[in-house]
Amino acid sequence: MEFDYATVHAVWALKEEGFETIMVNSNPETVSTDYDTADRLYFEPLTLEDVLNLVEHEKPLGVIATLGGQTPLKLARGLEEAGVRLLGTPFSAIHLAEDREAFHTLCQRLGIPQPEGRVAQTPEEALRLAEEVGFPLLARPSYVLGGRAMRVLWSMAELRRYLEEVYEPLQEKPSILLDRYLEGAVELDVDALSDGEEVLIAGVMEHVERAGVHSGDSATVLPPVHVPQGALEKVRDYTRRLALGLGVRGLLNVQYAVVGEEVYVLEANPRASRTVPFVSKAIGLPLAKLAAKIAVGKTLRELGIRELDPVPPYYAVKEVVIPWLKFPGVIPVLGPEMRSTGESMGIDPDPYLAYYKAELGAGQRLPLRGRVRFLGEGLEDLEALYREAGFALTEGQDYDLLIGLVPDPELRRAVERGLPFITTREGAWWSLQAILRAREKPLSVLSLQGWHRVYNGGQ
Repeated sequence: MEFDYATVHAVWALKEEGFETIMVNSNPETVSTDYDTADRLYFEPLTLEDVLNLVEHEKPLGVIATLGGQTPLKLARGLEEAGVRLLGTPFSAIHLAEDREAFHTLCQRLGIPQPEGRVAQTPEEALRLAEEVGFPLLARPSYVLGGRAMRVLWSMAELRRYLEEVYEPLQEKPSILLDRYLEGAVELDVDALSDGEEVLIAGVMEHVERAGVHSGDSATVLPPVHVPQGALEKVRDYTRRLALGLGVRGLLNVQYAVVGEEVYVLEANPRASRTVPFVSKAIGLPLAKLAAKIAVGKTLRELGIRELDPVPPYYAVKEVVIPWLKFPGVIPVLGPEMRSTGESMGIDPDPYLAYYKAELGAGQRLPLRGRVRFLGEGLEDLEALYREAGFALTEGQDYDLLIGLVPDPELRRAVERGLPFITTREGAWWSLQAILRAREKPLSVLSLQGWHRVYNGGQ
């Protein structure tokens, strides 16, 4: 979705600036492939050879490679080496962010902490370096997309199994990244926009699910609810340092893990992220349009941006939509590999009511009362909270809400019966708070434009 949203908004922005636009898109299912969006549309594969052929034919002023996800980013080196002008963020910034050693060196120079980590070139080296990092650790091949082949591992035996069953079948043999998994951390996503001189911190989002669940599959809350102010100040400061240190001219997404007041950067991506549409709607600023105008030379000040740390007076929650029903027999569980195909958005002055609305939008109607069934061990604290809230606990199949923190077949039955279910401890806690708030007052409805009027001081 972010590719479609960002590219269409970029075309509109560039037309406003008087440019003719050419789009290359190999996906016929998206709005950006509509014949009348750009001045010219090429339905071609996004390979270096094909794009260079089009550049030779069209002779454009330049190419924007940071609004279409990871695929065009991978073309940036070849385009620059072929003499094609990259508009906006240069290849040097893309390389600094994606090359593990270069990014680590940059973070050290900028004084930004990272989790303990190592890079292994072979499985044998991975086994040796894992002892230095310590368990639990997050293992992944370098340059993964959508969290594929990423795992949280708790022992040397699990690492050996991962190397045999997940890494060995990979056709290419990329480096193996080993990072210390920070237990109990709150994960944050930050979208920022830089013109090379000033940096707009567009949105800081708190993940509901723990670190280890792919950011694309976690519910997110803007602004954060459970992050200390001191940590948030560090997050904004680190994001500005990274944007300017990398040399970004356009959008930047940074992911952090927060443990108390300590903040660790996980990764930075100098491109439009999947959260850009959500953040744009939450704060009322068309980030992709602004990024496109920066790419052709505008500054944030010239674009009328004065407030560099916008925080709306309400909460916006993004929840994901995962089509579990379409995959027969699959038990719904969340992990490092992304599975969602869509998302919903809820807005309210109360963060938990915003969460309730987002759940409704995603097709999950949380019951205000009734019977709850729990699956898994060590859930006595959650059971006590739900019992205290007036829910009846049951072990049978007659329930109104299923909370299963283990991959049990009953979760699959809940999917097929259309019953609400929760698979994470954090989701269970947030859902209960949302239910308690929804009991107190009815849900209100206001258009997005109405919320933006509230944000700007109107009624």
